[in-house]
Amino acid sequence: MHSVTTIGLDIAKSVFQVHGVDAHGKVVVRRQLKRRYVLPFFKKLPSCLVGVEACATSHHWSRELQALGHTVRLMPPAYVKPYLKRQKNDAADAEAICEAVLRPSMRFVETKTPAQQSCLMLHRTRHLFIRQQTAVINAIRAHLAEFGIVAPVGRNGVEELLDVVADPNDKRVPEIARECLAALGAQLRMLKTQVLQFDRRILAWHRSNETSKRLDEIPGVGPALATALVASIANPRAFRSGRDFSAWVGLVPKQNSSGGKESSAASPSAAIDTCAACSPPARSP
Repeated sequence: MHSVTTIGLDIAKSVFQVHGVDAHGKVVVRRQLKRRYVLPFFKKLPSCLVGVEACATSHHWSRELQALGHTVRLMPPAYVKPYLKRQKNDAADAEAICEAVLRPSMRFVETKTPAQQSCLMLHRTRHLFIRQQTAVINAIRAHLAEFGIVAPVGRNGVEELLDVVADPNDKRVPEIARECLAALGAQLRMLKTQVLQFDRRILAWHRSNETSKRLDEIPGVGPALATALVASIANPRAFRSGRDFSAWVGLVPKQNSSGGKESSAASPSAAIDTCAACSPPARSP
């Protein structure tokens, strides 16, 4: 296997697929590897080009393989799919990855550092808590509406409903329903506390990162947006211009035209999955 120059690696949870070719494109190795054998396999190989789809755990494997001296290129799965031949399976996926990584026009994804991934996890966890908080509030409102109890939209309205639940003398709410709603109220208070804790952690990460503090000086950019950008963009120099960056973020509409004419209304793209988590942090009371 000393003649292997390029490898397509289809990563998974337990079983990985390897497709390797030599400098002339001839297949040299095609095999499956259990997770515990992946790094020992690559340790035996000379430095080569390794293509991987940019998906779950890909940044971890990119860092591990780079530490072994290999050159790793992460590619968006949508850009690899056109090179897939006929049936889809692990072997065909690895072959398609191996072929795609050699294309001169292929676009690659920069490998994120553990710090960047940790910051993204802060944003995504906070966003998950916010979604759960909204779901609990909607559940409280819907359940009480079944008993004819409604309140205005907003934080004060929810507090009014929780006051009704906490009042044992209010006979409009049956005892069993009161117990259920009290549990939902406790869950809501816990979620609010967790969101505030993550707001503080995001702010602390922002204060410890020089790039994030520089972005915060831009009008309209706060700590939440600045940290999300720093965590999402592994290498800003990968963009040729600010226009390219704005297109990647999704600030410009997608093109859907033929013959120079738009065929339908273009919709804004969402190339970065942290935008929903970039809302300003809630302020502590």
